[in-house]
Amino acid sequence: MCGSNTNLTTGTRALILVGGYGTRLRPLTLSTPKPLVEFANKPILLHQLEALVNAGCIQVILAVSYRAEQMEKELKIEAEKLGVELIFSHESEPLGTAGPLALAKNILNASTEPFFVLNSDVICDFPFKQLEQYHRSHGKEGTIVVTKVEEPSKYGVVLYDERGCIKSFIEKPQEFVSNKINAGIYIFNPSILERMCLYLTSLRQKHSSKLYTGPGIVGNVLVDSSAKIGNGCRIGPNVTIGPDVIIEDGVCIKRSTILKGAIVKSHSWLDSCIVGWRCVVGRWVRLEGITVLGEDVIVKDEIYINGGQVLPHKSIAASVPEPQIIM
Repeated sequence: MCGSNTNLTTGTRALILVGGYGTRLRPLTLSTPKPLVEFANKPILLHQLEALVNAGCIQVILAVSYRAEQMEKELKIEAEKLGVELIFSHESEPLGTAGPLALAKNILNASTEPFFVLNSDVICDFPFKQLEQYHRSHGKEGTIVVTKVEEPSKYGVVLYDERGCIKSFIEKPQEFVSNKINAGIYIFNPSILERMCLYLTSLRQKHSSKLYTGPGIVGNVLVDSSAKIGNGCRIGPNVTIGPDVIIEDGVCIKRSTILKGAIVKSHSWLDSCIVGWRCVVGRWVRLEGITVLGEDVIVKDEIYINGGQVLPHKSIAASVPEPQIIM
């Protein structure tokens, strides 16, 4: 973290999604993350930071993954020059759009003011002030910027009605439906963060038979048919358990996702976690504080992890009492 603007009542905030690998800009991005590649003799991300500061933004969260240390080192100096607080939210692997929002939920919830979200490869005139004004005028939870293109089949098309309310998204349509695409710039109210667990609630309302029921199940729980759950477990609310997962006896899981092939051994306790593919969580382990385990991570018995983000193929043999990245 750098900068000193901590009074969140005097300006807006932003989350920039910078976790991708920039494969289409290789070989440049083999040594430099895409947001640091120069555009008009200035890193792409610096164009965005300057525009956000000019629009009154005082805090920017960078959702980083690839070459995070390099990005942090180079951007810290620029952030100090601009007088903006820069926070690095580390992903163990790129998590798309919603994943970084979930990881930064506690930070974004620190204020009731709307916050911007944008992709790190967007270059334009950045109409942040106009976007904020329009967003506040309609009173809804979110606003998405769209732009017109000649070849919409290469992008995510946005369909909306005459009031500007979104009807649907169509990813790379094969037939022409519209030439308006998602421009990768958004503004949301913090209240939208509470809706990120609502998919299972919607599933219960519309297709309740798809949700798991049984002893120890609390609230909305989705379990793949190939998963195995032991005796005396307490699962839920808002839990998704993937294919071939094994949950041993006496396990407690809340607000978490367990991905394919993972094993959670007996009497462990998980809250607000993502357990990656083929991970093994030992006996009497406690994971909490938005802990994310990358692929094939082993957590030894009787370990406590609070907010750890563990890179793939690691073995954790000591507790992690404070949030950190484990490389």
